[in-house]
Amino acid sequence: SAKGSPCQRGFSVAQKPFGATYVWSSIINTLQTQVEVKRRRHHLKRHNDCFVGSEAVDVIFSHLMQNKYFGDVDIPRAKVVRVCQALMDYKVFEAVPTKVFGKDKKPTFEDSSCSLYRFTTIPNQDSQLGKENKLCSPSRYADALFKSSDMRSASLEDLWENLSLKPANSPHVNISATLSPHVINEVWQEETIGRLLQLIDLPLLDSLLKRQEMIPKVTQPKRQPDLVNNRNYLDRGILKAYSDSQEDEWLSSAIDCLEYLPDQMVVDISRNFPEQPDRIDLVKELLFDAISKYYSSREPLLNHLSDVHNGIAELLVNGKTEIALEATQLFLKLLDSQNREEFRRLLYFMAVAAHPSEFKLQQESDNRMVVKRIFSKAIVHNKNLSKGKTDLLVLFLMDHQKDVFKIPGTLHKIVSVKLMDIQKGRDPNRDTGYIYCQRIDRSDYSDRTRKTTKDELLNLLKNIDEDSKLSTKEKKKLLGQFYKCHPDVFIEYFGD
Repeated sequence: SAKGSPCQRGFSVAQKPFGATYVWSSIINTLQTQVEVKRRRHHLKRHNDCFVGSEAVDVIFSHLMQNKYFGDVDIPRAKVVRVCQALMDYKVFEAVPTKVFGKDKKPTFEDSSCSLYRFTTIPNQDSQLGKENKLCSPSRYADALFKSSDMRSASLEDLWENLSLKPANSPHVNISATLSPHVINEVWQEETIGRLLQLIDLPLLDSLLKRQEMIPKVTQPKRQPDLVNNRNYLDRGILKAYSDSQEDEWLSSAIDCLEYLPDQMVVDISRNFPEQPDRIDLVKELLFDAISKYYSSREPLLNHLSDVHNGIAELLVNGKTEIALEATQLFLKLLDSQNREEFRRLLYFMAVAAHPSEFKLQQESDNRMVVKRIFSKAIVHNKNLSKGKTDLLVLFLMDHQKDVFKIPGTLHKIVSVKLMDIQKGRDPNRDTGYIYCQRIDRSDYSDRTRKTTKDELLNLLKNIDEDSKLSTKEKKKLLGQFYKCHPDVFIEYFGD
């Protein structure tokens, strides 16, 4: 009934018998219902019902920010990663075995777009009613989970204490108003653009504000007729099996990139495979030549929003690395999923291949410079960006490939506040998180004008007085002119 159901009204964690348990169960419920679970490919092998580590962090981060379980405290992403580690320790989900873990090695949760995970227990989904109950009372699912694990309220309290987090006394949670995916996506899109505009000054906004122009449709290479031929699948399978047998990060990242190469190129790689499989150097040379050949003629993956390229490069030139990283994260958030995934794989391969301890790509050159030179045009080819800035941007992407695909915490907070306002029926634009201009009254404007002018005049007078390069005659002349125009400022600085 409406009277007895918490779904019909907001309620407080303080009203629950165990605050930490309720917060924990709501996190589990949110992760189960919001993270994208689908069939994914890794090293040419498909894994069913998987989700990505970095996306799990994003979902939990947004949930904690939006519901304010810990008040208005800012939660670093590193703490959310530790929450995910605890979820994995308590067997809420497990790592998909894409790599072989040692028997005594404890799996570590990775905040990465390369790590795959799978839920170990799925709540009852037999009926629509079951889904509604799950949404309304996440603790119902948690009850079943807690009975089958060592997860108890005391241990959860210890976890929050170790993270320096404590559930607020009365964070009100309103779970009656659910938002459609369309509304949520629109808010993410709008706030991502808004935050990007706050960090980078763009002269033209047309292409940024029009989604159809902002995300170009990239024509993928046409598959050859032998796509359905057993030969093609056999070639890819052989390469994948070889990569798995070597357990080599270089080979794994290279094989991942082969998915985007035309079938004929993959067939050629298989046919030219060294007769001596233990010659890994020859295999890597073959793979690198094929990948570099394909991407040397491919349309650049980031060949849109050239003004954003310029803005990020300018931030890097001025040494503003942290702001440049956030701007890059926002920029890549606007990519369509297909381009984003292809770029992620290519950038990962570039970062691995560029390492000085890896396979020597060219004897006379450093690996890092070889990778930069060969793949720069496959990433961005902006005529308005100098070669120096292009190189700086590409090297920056390589050096930060583990972080550029993460969603900034600032954006999480802005989106969470706006979604909460929409849920509660408030004006979502009352506090956007960023302000471009603000109306002030005339008296305030006059006061600020006088104060700013006076401060600048005092600064000018100080510079004249302390300038050792001016002769006594020149300084006396300038001070006399200043006194004639602004005697009150002169007297305030020098006295009577």
